[in-house]
Amino acid sequence: MKVQKLLILFLAIPLIAFTTAHKFYVSVTNIEHSKSDNALQITTRIFIDDFQRVLKERYDFLGELTTEKNVEEVEKLMQKYLKKKLKVWVDGEMKTFTFLGKQYEDDVTICYLEIENIQQITSLEVENAILYEIEEEQQNLVHVKINDERKSLLLTRENDKGLLKF
Repeated sequence: MKVQKLLILFLAIPLIAFTTAHKFYVSVTNIEHSKSDNALQITTRIFIDDFQRVLKERYDFLGELTTEKNVEEVEKLMQKYLKKKLKVWVDGEMKTFTFLGKQYEDDVTICYLEIENIQQITSLEVENAILYEIEEEQQNLVHVKINDERKSLLLTRENDKGLLKF
C-alpha cells in the first residue's frame, strides 16, 4: 500500500507542477516622436485583469472593463490612474499627456496617449509606477523611438524612473 501511495505521489507532483500557470507581471509602454505631428505618441499595454484589479482597489470600480457599459466612466478612471502613475519629462520639463482612448486586444488593454507641441527632444525622462501597488514583481518596459533611434528602459518598483539622452 505504501508503494502505491508513493507511486501516485511521484506521478502527481510533475502533473501539478507543470499545469500551474505562471503569471507575468509586466506592462509595455511605447513612446514615439512624430515629427509630422510635433507630438509624442504613447501606447501603454496593461493586462486587462491587472487593470481591472487596480481600478477596483483604487477607485472601487466594480464593473467589467471589456463590456460596452460605462465606457465613459472606465476611460475617466483609466486616465486618472495613468496620470498619477505615468509621467514624462522632455528636456527636463514635465509634460502632460492627453488620453485619446483605449481598446482591448486579446487579454490586454491598450491605452492611447499623446503629448502635443514637441518639436525636438534631446532627453526624455520617464517615471512609470503602473501596478506597483498591487504586484511586487511588476515590471514596466518602456520602448522609445526618437529620430529613428531606439532605446528601452526596464523599470521596477525599486527603480521606477529612467533618463534617456538622444
